[in-house]
Amino acid sequence: VLESELFGHARGAFTGAERERRGLLEEASGGTIFLDEIGDLDLPLQVKLLRALQEKELRRVGENRPRPIDARVVSATSRDLARDVETGRFREDLFYRLHVAVIRLPPLRERGRDALLLARHFLERYAREYGKGSLSLAPEAAAAIAAHAWPGNVRELQNVIERAVITAQGGYLNLDRALPTQGAAEPPAAATTARPAELLTV
Repeated sequence: VLESELFGHARGAFTGAERERRGLLEEASGGTIFLDEIGDLDLPLQVKLLRALQEKELRRVGENRPRPIDARVVSATSRDLARDVETGRFREDLFYRLHVAVIRLPPLRERGRDALLLARHFLERYAREYGKGSLSLAPEAAAAIAAHAWPGNVRELQNVIERAVITAQGGYLNLDRALPTQGAAEPPAAATTARPAELLTV
């Protein structure tokens, strides 16, 4: 399915392929395509993607005719791709093909007061969504957000604020239930695998 999404398919290439279809790489030709979690791509698809990037052409599933493409690829990963290359989980040639311009996005715990800024953003959003009116962060709630290590990064913060909005009373958030482990300066041992995301462009 993913191969068909990326490269397209010919009519009759597989059961249910009743008409030919352009893949996302063809659709992005002349523009940019974003591939999230590129590190999760399996090895056969890594080979096909590398060939498409190198040769600027692809073959749809069930076709032999090459089709030209010219798309900028922006990819993201939270995996340690260099380590995956060492273990054979990610192709070295594709890694270096993508590793042209790299932007490191530090985890939330390294971004200072960003957690509070994002918390207020999610607070306004979910207060509107759940009809809670005007809600505020109590000083102790703000302190708990600033002190938490956020091993789940922004997604964890978003879920915590949503839970806190649902249970909010008296116009203030109560994080006792939404964030049971407060004040941890470092992530627990089981969560230390959380890595900064990386954007790779080619």
